[in-house]
Amino acid sequence: MAAMSWPTQDELDKIRGIVSEMAGKGTEDVRVVVSPYRICPLGAHIDHQGGIVSAMTINKGILLGFVPSGNTQVALRSGQFKGEVRFRVNETQQPRHRISKGEEIKVDKSSPSPQECYWGRYAIGALYALQSRGNHLAQGIIGYICGSEGLDSSGLSSSAAVGIAYLLALESANNLTVSPTENIEYDRVIENEYLGLRNGILDQSAILLSSHGCLTYMNCKDHETEPQKGYKILLAFSGLRQALTSNPGYNSRVAECQEAAKILLHAAGNGELEPFLCNVEPESYEAYKVKLEPNLARRAEHYFSENMRVSKGLEAWASGELRQFGQLMSASGLSSIKNYECGCEPLIQLYEVLLRAPGVFGARFSGAGFRGCCVALVDTDCVAEAAKFVREEYPKLQPVLASQLNPDTAVLICEAGDSARVI
Repeated sequence: MAAMSWPTQDELDKIRGIVSEMAGKGTEDVRVVVSPYRICPLGAHIDHQGGIVSAMTINKGILLGFVPSGNTQVALRSGQFKGEVRFRVNETQQPRHRISKGEEIKVDKSSPSPQECYWGRYAIGALYALQSRGNHLAQGIIGYICGSEGLDSSGLSSSAAVGIAYLLALESANNLTVSPTENIEYDRVIENEYLGLRNGILDQSAILLSSHGCLTYMNCKDHETEPQKGYKILLAFSGLRQALTSNPGYNSRVAECQEAAKILLHAAGNGELEPFLCNVEPESYEAYKVKLEPNLARRAEHYFSENMRVSKGLEAWASGELRQFGQLMSASGLSSIKNYECGCEPLIQLYEVLLRAPGVFGARFSGAGFRGCCVALVDTDCVAEAAKFVREEYPKLQPVLASQLNPDTAVLICEAGDSARVI
């Protein structure tokens, strides 16, 4: 399937028509938030430790059509989920999760209100984030949200795209002027404080700061970003679907990284620093890594080797050495499997199929590696052949999972996209 511009005029017209009918207003009054999905070619699992990463958006993602409601009421419907979410922006929101430093997330088990649908938690989280940082909202929205049709968004950071969409809509309706940097922080609040997911700022930064056709470099310790000159992107889906907030593996890996950092910093005489691996000097890591138990040693090895791969990858990209960049990308995938110990048999098999596909420079898991898809950088001249190869080979290994995928979107050819915005 060839890449095409997104969103299309038909998609915009459709969502404007739906919101117009919901709100009883003209289609010309409907605003649309475009919030793209993202991929991370290099920099897996190190943003939450303050590492350096690379990312870009793609020409697929979330559309949120909305109009200001004229009062404090928020009313939302979804193209993917049943039910309607209703709440008021003058209601004070509290986080439903508490993060501990152990391996488990402490969850507030109080029952949601009858009107609160599970999929609406990101909208309520957006209100919580804005309220918690001192913003006063008086205007709700009437809205309809949907993802790219027929696309399983697992592994493409759809959660961050959804959170950002709600933030931009609420800000627009309330005439709030908010910078991309502030919205990166607000979406971090949604995911870390409201939902209890211990991730970093990679996803939000990519969605809010990317430029069309460019690879974006991010230093997650000091939040510096820099676009790199921008091949085709191949997305291959596994059929695995599970929310990260219900998977203890993700948060436990973050806790292990912080425990490794704590041990290394204490050994180096820097125990007063925050326990993040970005605060450990590479020299200290080499000197004291023998003090780490095996699983903590593997997590730290992934962090330091991945940081090095990102630095080398940026040099290769800037020099036009896509083959070298791809080799580093594949090495990142292998380290995610061996050192970070994420992934499972279907994802690993899909990753290996991509590495054998014609014209593929490199591949790795997209996202955390506990579900979803793999991403590959492919020679433009070979991309159709590579897609055909993956469509044929993966079902031989995972016939049940492959049968659950839409044949038209099981393997997608994409291009680098633009940042989130309101139309």
